[in-house]
Amino acid sequence: MTTAPSPAARAELAPSGTLRVGINHSNFLLVHPGSPHGAPRGIAPDLGAELARRLGVPAAYVSFAGAGETADAVKKGIWDVAFLGAEPQRANEIAFSAAYLEIPVTYLVPADSAIRSLADVDRAGVRVAVSAKSAYDLFLTRSLRHATLVRAEGLPAAFELFKLQRLEALAGLRPGLLADAAKAPGSRRR
Repeated sequence: MTTAPSPAARAELAPSGTLRVGINHSNFLLVHPGSPHGAPRGIAPDLGAELARRLGVPAAYVSFAGAGETADAVKKGIWDVAFLGAEPQRANEIAFSAAYLEIPVTYLVPADSAIRSLADVDRAGVRVAVSAKSAYDLFLTRSLRHATLVRAEGLPAAFELFKLQRLEALAGLRPGLLADAAKAPGSRRR
């Protein structure tokens, strides 16, 4: 038996009477690639639709090209809920719920790399390609002390940067890195 949400909860989560769900289209684990911006498909849109259903209000999707753009939009009041990695930098502006899933993030390195473990990445001279303003960019910005982050707009651009500039590592979502490894012969995950 589910309990109906209180009017206060409905007013806080959907003050306009419609639940505006922020959707980060760059996270292929949460939104199906190629999914239409007005009617996205995937875990995040499904969760947003279910929350709206439970609140008894319609859902409207507000689409963004990346996590940083999605997070930055909270200051403009464009969305009511969104599905983003909980990060201390974002917690100043966004109230996060408990985690609803865990997404594996790791590194891809060239085959001839001296990097053999995660700890090997944080060394002077190691350059890491990363999607700007992604949750793992924010985490690595806080965590890495010696390696240099080289940012690109989105995962595909970070992969191209990794290849073209022959960077020492590429940080990303593990399933995406597995696909990228097939396009970068000789590379391996760390």
